[in-house]
Amino acid sequence: MGSALTTIGLPVALGIIMLGLGLSLTLGDFARVLKQPRAVIVALLCQLVLLPAVCFGLVLLFQLPPVLAVGMMMLAASPGGTTANLYSHLFRGDIALNISLTAVNSVIAVITLPIITNLAIAYFRPFDDTLGLQWSKALEVFAIVLLPVALGMLIRRFWPRFAASMDKPVRIASVVILIVVIAGAVASNWTLLVDNVARLALITVLFCLVSLAVGFLIPRMLRVGKRQAIATSFEIGIHNATLAIVIAQSVLGSVELSLPAAVYGVLMFFIAFGFGFLIRERSGASAARTAPAVEGVS
Repeated sequence: MGSALTTIGLPVALGIIMLGLGLSLTLGDFARVLKQPRAVIVALLCQLVLLPAVCFGLVLLFQLPPVLAVGMMMLAASPGGTTANLYSHLFRGDIALNISLTAVNSVIAVITLPIITNLAIAYFRPFDDTLGLQWSKALEVFAIVLLPVALGMLIRRFWPRFAASMDKPVRIASVVILIVVIAGAVASNWTLLVDNVARLALITVLFCLVSLAVGFLIPRMLRVGKRQAIATSFEIGIHNATLAIVIAQSVLGSVELSLPAAVYGVLMFFIAFGFGFLIRERSGASAARTAPAVEGVS
C-alpha cells in the first residue's frame, strides 16, 4: 500500500467515521445500558469472550499462516460500528440498544483489542522483529478510536443544531472517503489480495455467520427480547473491519495483517443482509403468535 494511503488516508477515513458516530451519541447512551442490563451483559460477554475463542478455533481449524491468523484475531477483537446500527434499523432491531452497545464497545476495545492482538502475536509469532502492539502503540489506538468520538459528542453537546446539520454530510463523506481509500489500497495490493482471497473467503464467511448467529441465539436462549436479540446480533456479527485495517497497516505497519479484515469487510455486507432477512421474518412470525411480554424478556 502507498505510504500516503496508509499513514494519512485510512486514519482520516476512520476518524471521520468515528466523528460521525460521536455526533449521534450522548452521555445518555452510556447510561441507557443500565436499563437493559441483561441484553448488554450477554452481548458484551459474547463479543469479548466467546467470539475470540470461536475465531481462535477457526484459525486453528483452517491452519492459517501466522500473519493471517493474527489478522483474524484482530478482526474478532474489533467492536461493532455504525453499519450495525443501520442493519438493526433495517431489520427492526432495538436501535437504542445498538447505539449504547457501540458506544460501550468502542471504549472497551481500546483495552481489549491491544490485549487480544498481543496474545495472538505471542502465540502465532508472525514477526521476528517486534513484540507486537505495545502500549505506546495502544495509545495510537486510543487516539484513533476515542478522540474523534469524544469530539463529535462535544459538538453535539454544545452545538446541537450544527451537529444535527452535519450528521448526514459527515456520514456521506465518510463513505466516499472510505471507498476511495479502500479502492486505492486494493489496487496497490491486488496481487497480494488475489493470492490470499481463496484462503480467507471461507473462514471469514464462517466467522461472520457464527458471529451473527451467536449474537442472536445466545441472547434468545437467555430470554432476551427479540428486538434486543436482533440488535445484539448485528452489533456482535458486524465487526468494524475499517478499524482492524487501520491498526494493521497504520499502527503495526503490515498489509498482510489487514487482509482478513479486508476480505471480511466486503463479504460481510451480503451475509448480514441475508441473515437479517431470516431473523426479521422469524421475529415477525413469532411476534404474531405471542402476547406482549415484560420489556427485554419474551
